Amino acid sequence: MSKWMRFWSLQRWGRTFRRIVPLLRSPKVPIGEKLLFAVPALVYWIMPDALPFMPIDDIAVGLILMNWFTDRAERKYGA
Repeated sequence: MSKWMRFWSLQRWGRTFRRIVPLLRSPKVPIGEKLLFAVPALVYWIMPDALPFMPIDDIAVGLILMNWFTDRAERKYGA
């Protein structure tokens, strides 16, 4: 299966949604790592016009950040 097919897979996104809250609550994941997800997401949702060169919907940015954070936290901390 190609990289893009896996990225758009409903199974992958279902797993991401199931894992995001436990990872954000996990004591194994340092607060700095959690902030790497939360701060950019909040800034983009509050000020989407501050980055006019990124014509991406707010939801898409949130989904991409969630996917990146879950992959990174599970790989680094096994949480």
